[in-house]
Amino acid sequence: MKRLYVIGMGPGSMDQMTPQAKKALEESQVLCGYTTYIELAKKWTEGKEVLTTPMTKELERCRMALEQAEQGKTTAMICSGDAGVYGMAGPILQMSEEFPEVEVEVIAGVTAALSGAAALGAPLMHDFVVISLSDLLTPWQVIEKRLDCAGQGDFVVCLYNPMSKKRTDHLRRACEILLQYRPATTPCGWVKNIGREGQTSKILTLGELKEEQVDMFTTVFIGSSSTQVYSGHLVTPRGYEAKV
Repeated sequence: MKRLYVIGMGPGSMDQMTPQAKKALEESQVLCGYTTYIELAKKWTEGKEVLTTPMTKELERCRMALEQAEQGKTTAMICSGDAGVYGMAGPILQMSEEFPEVEVEVIAGVTAALSGAAALGAPLMHDFVVISLSDLLTPWQVIEKRLDCAGQGDFVVCLYNPMSKKRTDHLRRACEILLQYRPATTPCGWVKNIGREGQTSKILTLGELKEEQVDMFTTVFIGSSSTQVYSGHLVTPRGYEAKV
């Protein structure tokens, strides 16, 4: 069988990887991925062929993985978090029509929204949205519209890719949009290097978040009108207490 696994590695530490992902890595003869993500799977690289591409070479990486699988080598495409959340599962499946003999299996991983939320408490207990602030593939006007809709809908907002060296004001602009719908005192939080060495986190207000300096390794959480801080933990109540 010609098989390609598309594996979500989780946030980074081995204990946050699913047994299914570990089994697929053990079975694979070839590991493909972005250089940084291959480092996360270093434990499984011995005796295997390793193929990497730098950032912005995602489609080349996907084709490379499919070609290896087509040759009969069990192959793994490695992604951080979940492969289907801003990962390679989408482009792999789109491209797979050119490789009809290759069976693609997507293996879920713990995405940053979930692992980051756990580090802060329980901010995603009620309805939430996940939005990437990277405008490399999505026009900023579209991102602004989605932020505005999230503000109107009073969703908890989880932000991926909040800031980079070139995008220094995207987080501030996102906060300004949401400040139209919720007060500056709204509880928020961020987590950096989730599940990896040097993990740090902070709980702050929306007004403070607007001036915060973060990076691409940070996931940001902006509370809804019901989000509160309990004993140092960010929590969005589901409303169970109202049923008592």
